[in-house]
Amino acid sequence: MAGFEVRMCNSQKGKGLFATKEFLPGDVILEEEPLVSCQFAHNAAYRYLACDHCMRPLETPEQNVRRLSAKQDIILPHSNCFETDLLNITSCNQCGILYCSQECKEISYATYHRSLCYIQSEVLHPISVLVETWKQIHYPPETTNIMLVVRLLAYIQQHDDPALAAENVKQFCHRTINEDAELVHKLLGEKFSDQLNTLREMTANVIRGEYIDEFLTPEGFSSLMALVGTNGQGIGTSPLALWVNSVSQLTMSDDERQQLDVFIDKIYQYVEEESGQFLNTEGSGLYQLQSACNHSCAPNAESSFPYGNHRIQLKAIRHIKPGDEIHISYLDDCTLQRSRHSRQRVSTLKYSNIFYFLSQLSYTNIIKLKSLFVCLKALISETTVSN
Repeated sequence: MAGFEVRMCNSQKGKGLFATKEFLPGDVILEEEPLVSCQFAHNAAYRYLACDHCMRPLETPEQNVRRLSAKQDIILPHSNCFETDLLNITSCNQCGILYCSQECKEISYATYHRSLCYIQSEVLHPISVLVETWKQIHYPPETTNIMLVVRLLAYIQQHDDPALAAENVKQFCHRTINEDAELVHKLLGEKFSDQLNTLREMTANVIRGEYIDEFLTPEGFSSLMALVGTNGQGIGTSPLALWVNSVSQLTMSDDERQQLDVFIDKIYQYVEEESGQFLNTEGSGLYQLQSACNHSCAPNAESSFPYGNHRIQLKAIRHIKPGDEIHISYLDDCTLQRSRHSRQRVSTLKYSNIFYFLSQLSYTNIIKLKSLFVCLKALISETTVSN
C-alpha cells in the first residue's frame, strides 16, 4: 500500500497529495526519481562537475572544499564518513559526457540521450546554439534550463508508448493559455514573446516527431515553459553538505562538537569568500508525485535529497492522519541543518527563493500572497532570534 494518493482539489489549487494511512514524524512518505532532470546551464559552464543524468557530484568532499575555497591544504576531519566513489565514473562512447555509473549511462541513453547525443565542442550544433541563447536570456541565479524542456520532448519520443508519455507530460498542465503566457512572461521578462518564439524555433531544430510536434506550436511550447517554471523542483547536490550531514551524526563530546561547528563555520567562510553563494551543483527536475504537494506555512512534510543525487525523498515532520493533505513549504531549500554561520546563509537563500516563487504566481493565485508574507515575517523573526 502506497500510503498516499493524488486528488484534484479545485480549479484554482489544482492537484494535491493526500495520505491514505498514518505517518509519524520521521516516516518516509515516498521516494521518487524525476521524469527528467537537468543541471542548470550556467552552473555546468562554471565547471560544477556532476553526473549528466542524476547530478551526483563527481568529486570527493575534500576535493570540493579545496576547489571552492582555493585552499589546497584543507584536510577534512572524519573524511571517511562520506566517500564519493569516483571509480565508477564512465562516459558516453559517442559524445564523452560523464556519468557517475554505468547504470546512469544506460538509463540516460534509453530515456533521452539517444536522441540528444552530440559533441559539445561543436559550437554550431543546434543544441549548442540553443544552450548559448538560453544563457543570454536566463542569467544566474538560475531557476530552470531550456534543456529540461528538450529532455522532456526526447523522453516522449524515445518512450515505448509515446502517446502515453505525452499524456504523462500533459498531466502537469491544468492552466489556461492566458495563464501560461503570464507565467512565461514572469520567467523570461519583458521581451518574452520574441524570446519564446526564438527558443521554440531553436528547440524544433533540435528535436521533432509525430508525438511532440503539438508541444512545438506556440501554445504548446508556452505550456511546456510554464510547466517547467512552476512544476520544476530545484535540485542541489553538494559533497560538502553531505559530509557535514555525515559528521553531524557522529557521537562526540560537547567540546568536540563545538570545535567541529567552528571548523565548519570557517570552511563555509573560506568557500563563500572565494566562490560566493553558488556552492552546489544545481539544477531542476520534474517529479510526478512530489509536484502534487501544495504549499503550507506550517507543512507536515519536507523534501530532501539524502542520496546526493536527483532522487527526492518526502518525509513526514508532523503527525499525518489518513485523509490529511500532505503539504510542504515552497520556501524549503532542502538543505541540512548546519551551525549558526551556515543557517544565516541558508536564510539569505530562502529570501531569494521566496521572491522567485512570488514572481511565478498567476493572477488566480494572488490570494496566496497573504500566507506567503506571513511565512516571510516568521522567517525574518526566526533569523533575528537565532542571531
